[in-house]
Amino acid sequence: MEAVRCEGSPICCSDQGQGEALVLLHGFCGSAYYWEKVVPLLEDRFRVIVPDLRGHGASDAPLGAYSMDQMADDVRDLLDALEIEKAVLLGHSMGGYIALSFAQRHASRLNAFGLIHSTAFPDSDEAKEKRLNAVSAIRAQGITSFVDGLVPGLFAPATAESAPELIRRAQEIGYRTPPQGAEGAALGMRERPDRRDVVSASALPVLLVAGEKDGLAPPERVFTSDKPHVVQALIAGAGHMSMMEAPDQLAEIIRDFAEAAIRL
Repeated sequence: MEAVRCEGSPICCSDQGQGEALVLLHGFCGSAYYWEKVVPLLEDRFRVIVPDLRGHGASDAPLGAYSMDQMADDVRDLLDALEIEKAVLLGHSMGGYIALSFAQRHASRLNAFGLIHSTAFPDSDEAKEKRLNAVSAIRAQGITSFVDGLVPGLFAPATAESAPELIRRAQEIGYRTPPQGAEGAALGMRERPDRRDVVSASALPVLLVAGEKDGLAPPERVFTSDKPHVVQALIAGAGHMSMMEAPDQLAEIIRDFAEAAIRL
């Protein structure tokens, strides 16, 4: 991991491989380490850029809410600092919300984009209330307790039973999230707009990946468009964390999509 000085604040990122740029964004209370099983499967074909997003991992964690637009601009600034003109941008969960903002406002910097266990829908009223509850829980109980409660529900029930080490690894990664970073991201996700039109109307290739057993972003919320430019991929048996649960399958989906998008 290296710290890259971007406009505003430093962003830490992993930069591995050679070829066309592929940027992978992690989810809430994650970090670049969420992708540790996937990157080695892609770096022979792509230059794989995996940042710790604002407020997460080793990157800067300023106080206050982080809008998805701010976090998307962080990614743009990172591309500028790395002198990358265009990339394929894929985001997991919260990272998908950031990818949508980026695609809406900086489409000229992309060859393609996609959502992995994410949705273009906005938060419902119930979900918005849960974001506030998350902030309260972090402040009252600390990040370790919050992550311990969050992570098990990210995995398919069968995975949780058969591979508890994956849950422990995701928790270890989550513990490194600065509390103010988790709070800022939760508040920012709460205010994101409906961006289904960004998926359906894009002139770019779009990838939508869903887990069959994902209780947070079920397939019907991921697959918001079936237009010709949209590739839908369902990973059987996976929950919200296919980069850990089914890394080989996810990497194959990403590779096929990115190679096709770059050839266009």
